[in-house]
Amino acid sequence: MLEIIPNMPETTPEDTVVDMVRRVARVNPDRDAVVCDGTRLSWAAFDTAINKAANMLIARGVTRGDRVAVLAPNSIAYAVLFMGILRAGGCVVPLSTMASTTALEKMVKDCGARVFCLAETYRELVPFIDAMDITRIALDFEADGVEAYAQAMDDADTTDPMVPVGMGDGFNLIYSSGTTGTPKGILHTHFLRAAQMDRVTANGYDDAARTLLSTPLYSNTTIVAFLPTLVGGSTAILMSKFDAQGWLALAEAEAATHTMLVPVQYKRIVELPEFADYDLSAMRLKLSTSAPLRADVKQKVLAQMPGKLVEYYGLTEGGGVTVLIADENPTKLHTVGKPAPHCDIRLIGVDGVEVAPGEVGEICGRSPTMMAGYYGRDDLTEETLWRNADGDVYLRSGDMGSFDADGFLVLSDRKKDMIISGGLNIYANDLELILLADPDVTDAAVIGVPSEAWGETPLGLVVLREGSVATGEDIRARANEKLGKSHRLSAVEVRDVLPRSSIGKILKKDLRAAYWP
Repeated sequence: MLEIIPNMPETTPEDTVVDMVRRVARVNPDRDAVVCDGTRLSWAAFDTAINKAANMLIARGVTRGDRVAVLAPNSIAYAVLFMGILRAGGCVVPLSTMASTTALEKMVKDCGARVFCLAETYRELVPFIDAMDITRIALDFEADGVEAYAQAMDDADTTDPMVPVGMGDGFNLIYSSGTTGTPKGILHTHFLRAAQMDRVTANGYDDAARTLLSTPLYSNTTIVAFLPTLVGGSTAILMSKFDAQGWLALAEAEAATHTMLVPVQYKRIVELPEFADYDLSAMRLKLSTSAPLRADVKQKVLAQMPGKLVEYYGLTEGGGVTVLIADENPTKLHTVGKPAPHCDIRLIGVDGVEVAPGEVGEICGRSPTMMAGYYGRDDLTEETLWRNADGDVYLRSGDMGSFDADGFLVLSDRKKDMIISGGLNIYANDLELILLADPDVTDAAVIGVPSEAWGETPLGLVVLREGSVATGEDIRARANEKLGKSHRLSAVEVRDVLPRSSIGKILKKDLRAAYWP
């Protein structure tokens, strides 16, 4: 594995997350630790359950550094297993429930998991497991050849196994391909996760926080709020499945103080007709990440929801992170903020040289929170690195952006989503903002499609507001009035819905597949 963690001793954490959680579990034993679907565990019960899960896994051969895979919706059992795997010295492999059977098989074989934990909802996705030499644990069902989680936990010792864990050990392995393609395992170390805990006090996770999480635990989006909540000794409230009205009802009932939501969730919540019927007065901090939160949605969230609004921009791989405190920067809502503490972000051109101030370049970042690499793929890891003149290592994001005069980062597009038409670079995001400004449009994506004249040309795909009678040609004509000749849309197609991942990202690869052979 390539060594890409930068030497930044002033940010080196002293304890692992395992140590931190072990310590805080004894501070408020009667406080709720985890809540999900009406079931709740106190910190005393949660700590005991973590011990039992760790000992259960150790009894099944899990040793320090072994991978344990989980395919399940959010649940109390998932939260217990997540922390139990770590306390056993193992590495968590949270698998995407959006992945295909083919992709999941590649992931499980690639990581070499010793144990596979499975919920009944996703049994049909993993028929290949029956032929693998792997211990299988059923979280909520019974089947031949599969151990029952409840029985295994009942039989487990409640004593903390006290397995030593090092900062360089694998913490989790998150696969980057959730639907199709060849999965890449992003390996995070205990060092990375411990370094992220500098946000515990800064964000108030240690002040009796009640964090409502509705994105899946296999997503880094969820993990970066789940872990600080636990390290702060507070309460993580998990939704097994998101819906806007259910989120509002739960936020009110549980007096949620913190939440992490992705942009599409914010949009659905603030646009719900019944929004004003719910009491969100306990909310202190709302976080957003995974995809850019549109300026108009930020404005609605600031106007309608109490508490601070903070947007994070970054990669699962780590590296550069920017932070926008939206309520303190109302004129910068079109940006994703400034680099976070201890983060260094550079913008480079296609020649690998830094671009001039104000110019668009690929975003490269360096910080204490950088992946150890793509698991077993030093070649792919090397491809994602950029080194400056001093030899310092940065992670290439594949995103394009520029800094404004005040040092705020403005995103342009994904590098791979950039459309090259007649030799000119067209950023799909710029065209999407024009489409989304149309009062008849509620969702939009722009992709490049083949063109004999230009190589490729931009195509708009939109979802219309309910009751709209506008046509694709109407939308195209209005958008093109605001665009320069070289950036105009060749066509606009109306869709009922745009495909999105479970954390709200538009799946442009799926959209392009119909147009490219």
